[in-house]
Amino acid sequence: TVVMYMEIGCFVVCVSGWILVCSTLPTEIWTWSEVDSIVLTTSNYFSNLWKDCVSDSTGVSDCKGIPSLLALSWDIHMCRALIIISIILAFFGSVLVLVGMKCTKLGGSEIANARVTFAGGMNYLIGGTCSMFAFSFYGNKIRAEFDDPNFKAQKYEIGVGVYIGWGGSTLLFVGGLIYSIFAGREGFRSSSKRVPAYQFPDAYTVVSAKKSIVSLARTETNESRKSRITRGRRASSMSTRTSATNAYV
Repeated sequence: TVVMYMEIGCFVVCVSGWILVCSTLPTEIWTWSEVDSIVLTTSNYFSNLWKDCVSDSTGVSDCKGIPSLLALSWDIHMCRALIIISIILAFFGSVLVLVGMKCTKLGGSEIANARVTFAGGMNYLIGGTCSMFAFSFYGNKIRAEFDDPNFKAQKYEIGVGVYIGWGGSTLLFVGGLIYSIFAGREGFRSSSKRVPAYQFPDAYTVVSAKKSIVSLARTETNESRKSRITRGRRASSMSTRTSATNAYV
């Protein structure tokens, strides 16, 4: 029962993290900057991985998509790819965990369910690692540009989308790690205990070198003792025969 409740709690945590990571895609404020042009008008610039937006103090905003896909820098492409991979892995991790959890009873034996749950936990873990790397790299880029005195272009600050991504990635990573630890212990240790070890035939049994040398030495000494005893018996029997013949004569 404790393991079942743990699996349910980890499933809720991982699904919450997956939803948070998915919600960062339509979020427009990954970076933002406030510029005071004149006294009455204040412009706010904000953007994400797909578009750039601007708004004024009246609340009117206008967004423009990135016109060229190939003209983007490699770091934007990398962040996009890592976040999409994270979302896909977390989705399949949810499917595998639903099949392998103890409360659903959709799989086969307990060992098979534990291994399926372990696979789902690894998907969550890898997905959380990918998204965490993407959000951290993007946030570190914004920080480096803001702190660089030689950077003359518009400087931005970290927006709410990056913080939401950090939270969702943390939930995915922690839930996947707990799934992998508990399901891995149950799935692989129990199988190793139940499968008996292979017994070699008698012809292929391996005897240690020390034991074989000792046994050979013991057999040689026993054979030498037996040969001495038989020789002594033969000598005594021959002596008794000669004495008997002499007495008869």
